[in-house]
Amino acid sequence: MAEILTEELKQKGEAIIIELKALDESNKFFSQCQRAFRRKRAKLEPVSFNLAEYDLICLGTPVWAFGPAPAINTYLDECLGIAGKEVVLFSTYGSGTGSERCLNYMQDALAKKGVKSFKRFSVQQFKVKDKEPVLAKIKELLC
Repeated sequence: MAEILTEELKQKGEAIIIELKALDESNKFFSQCQRAFRRKRAKLEPVSFNLAEYDLICLGTPVWAFGPAPAINTYLDECLGIAGKEVVLFSTYGSGTGSERCLNYMQDALAKKGVKSFKRFSVQQFKVKDKEPVLAKIKELLC
């Protein structure tokens, strides 16, 4: 979804993807769920946390145990220069039960940092590669 979103944004100007890579993430599903449920943070590969130079910030995560992945929790804590910005939050989900809760958690964390406005969307994990419906959601949000 991030790639589809970036493609669309590039038509309007410059857009880049910053991929978060956790250095301490388990490959075991149960361990990942436990960490996510407890809102743990991940140790990340070096990445820019300063978002001051961007007009629009888009942050996405899979929903793990009703919340964001530990890597995005770390990023939400550490990101700078986001006050007064417009932010698009997006998630991918399996069953959908935690999707709103996940986006609410992210929005609350960023609201405390002074984000001006939010737009949000979620897509079921089995539909993320179906470009047209995903693109339709993105276009609807960005118009």
